[in-house]
Amino acid sequence: MKKYEAEQIRNIGMIGHGSVGKTSLTEAFLFNAKMVTRLGKVDDGTTTTDYDDDEKKRKITINTALAFCEWNNCKINLIDTPGFGDFMTDTQISLSVADAAIVSVCGVAGAEVMTIKTWSFAQQYNIPRFIFLNKMERERASFDRALASLRKAFGDNILPVQLPIGQEASFKGVVDLLSQKAYTYKDASGTPVEGAIPADMADDVEMYRMGLIEKAAEGRDDLLEKYLEEGALSDEEVLAGLMAGIKSCTIFPVFCGSALNNIAVKQLMDAVVAWAPSPLERPAMTGVIVGTEDAAECQLDPNAHVIAQVFKTFVDPFAGRVNLFRVYAGTMTPDAQLNNLTKEKKERIGHIFCMQGKKQNEVPALTVGDLGAVVKLADTGTGDTLALDAKGILLPKYQVPRPIISFAIHAKNRGDEDKIGVGLHRLMEEDVTLQFKRDERTKEFLISGMGQLHVEVIVEKLKRQFGVDVILTPPKVPYFETIKGKIEVHGRHKKQSGGRGQFGDTWIRIEPLPRGAGFEFVDEIVGGAVPRQYIPAVEKGVYEAMQRGILTSYPAVDIKVTLYDGSYHPVDSSEMAFKIAGSVGFKEGAPKCKPTILEPIMKMEIIVPEECMGDIMGDINGRRGRVLGMDSQAGMQVIRALVPMAEILQYAPTLKSITGGRGTYMMDFDHYEEVPAHLQEKIIEENKKEQEAEE
Repeated sequence: MKKYEAEQIRNIGMIGHGSVGKTSLTEAFLFNAKMVTRLGKVDDGTTTTDYDDDEKKRKITINTALAFCEWNNCKINLIDTPGFGDFMTDTQISLSVADAAIVSVCGVAGAEVMTIKTWSFAQQYNIPRFIFLNKMERERASFDRALASLRKAFGDNILPVQLPIGQEASFKGVVDLLSQKAYTYKDASGTPVEGAIPADMADDVEMYRMGLIEKAAEGRDDLLEKYLEEGALSDEEVLAGLMAGIKSCTIFPVFCGSALNNIAVKQLMDAVVAWAPSPLERPAMTGVIVGTEDAAECQLDPNAHVIAQVFKTFVDPFAGRVNLFRVYAGTMTPDAQLNNLTKEKKERIGHIFCMQGKKQNEVPALTVGDLGAVVKLADTGTGDTLALDAKGILLPKYQVPRPIISFAIHAKNRGDEDKIGVGLHRLMEEDVTLQFKRDERTKEFLISGMGQLHVEVIVEKLKRQFGVDVILTPPKVPYFETIKGKIEVHGRHKKQSGGRGQFGDTWIRIEPLPRGAGFEFVDEIVGGAVPRQYIPAVEKGVYEAMQRGILTSYPAVDIKVTLYDGSYHPVDSSEMAFKIAGSVGFKEGAPKCKPTILEPIMKMEIIVPEECMGDIMGDINGRRGRVLGMDSQAGMQVIRALVPMAEILQYAPTLKSITGGRGTYMMDFDHYEEVPAHLQEKIIEENKKEQEAEE
């Protein structure tokens, strides 16, 4: 395979809302560059980058995939990313290795919720963005409406460089505002027919071209000065200003076309090669020198010591574990001995590859700025830094959001319990957002993910790859109990049945503590009424009794217990006797202290379209939630609320239904609150049935 220098490389993230044609656009790039012999289709399951069985079945991108092509003597690395909310972390991490992004936008729907989300990721990394208004051949597609929605979401720096010729079924090509030429298409070969601008488009072309010139002038101070003095710029100067604005992220050019029909894709490819920055034009990656707190930049030099970072890990059924990485310094070569700085392990690099979907293309070297893959590394996973120098630059780990939905997971067939753990731990190596753990409070095994679809995909993989069927159920809510009253109670344990007896005698005071205080034990014994060596046993007895609950089996918290008096027997007293006495005292006294049940309250941030805000707030109120406030964010409404966990265990499907898939949410535990009295009886009854079923 041909070797490319860093200035010849373009790393392009394909981003946008789900089902807007990112994978189809990637396929059109590959077809036009003759990397594939036919134009694959998502609906047929024949695209290069949607090769996973789940992706073919659901006709969506679930995992980031790499592909590459050569165009105008440059290598374009295409990073095809998911567009559905459940898989956004994969998109966010993958964009960290891109130097520019193509934002696919549906010509019918315009800017959608994940358009805004993925745009924010690109903004976070400050990478240039090219917008491709796709599906212009679809019914109800509208360039003007889509452009208006983009400008509403992202501002006036959204700048058309093309206009569509025709709309909907009559869409047949584009007018290039820079060259002032029309390009029409007769078939899916991607080869245009050049011609004159249609007469009925002359006024629109003139208007948009003037807007283009004005924005291009703002790209450089010298051009702006000339434009203000002379009122005009040459075509070369317009192009120079435009490129400066794109690379500084002050201009976002808008293209239009049809990825499925391969209309106007070649012009986009030309622009990406000519206008997108190479790795050498982007800021160097910054990390910390191992063993110090000193920041340092990776050298954008092919002759420097190698530094690379893994941004994606997956398991190939034949090749084993595959790590996708970006080279941030030096040149990666086969058979190199590298250090995993993150895990402080040594790794031997075997063959290195450029990925074409799932196909591995072996290469002799990868220079700084390039993307590639390596297989069968023993300890390396997503986010790890690989470096030649053991005291090299450690790059920052990726920030992974917390899961938003959890299910209790059970094996369908007895004896398969171990398979669940083995399978999920293997899948967690690939998916950094997946969590699997045992809840010590509820004694359940929980699988947690970024949404219901995410968890469903994991369950299907468990069955397909590890042969284990599972059942998912809503997790138990980790309730607590507490008290609202105060009492002094006598706890006594006395037993005599021949031989040495048992005797422990305590007086304890039980009272509530502020919410969140936990448990406090106070020793007020004076005069040796209870010997020193037995007092810890009383505390232990009380604590263990609290763990078994008062009204139910849920642990009791926020309680202060004071041991203030008691008595002992010089022969029959023991630690066990006083432990039982403390437990007896708590069990007798706590039910008389106005016991109550506490439930976890979650802090939610729900992002929805403005027209859905009323329905969402009504739903939150119906779930016993409290709306804390609202804010606007890029054309969306952000609702902040506190809601009981019991009411939102299965919130994701509801939000999807109300917003048509345009809403997203995040939540974190906030605090515990008392359950309303009318719901406590139901909780007590359900807990009683569970306890009877376990006996």
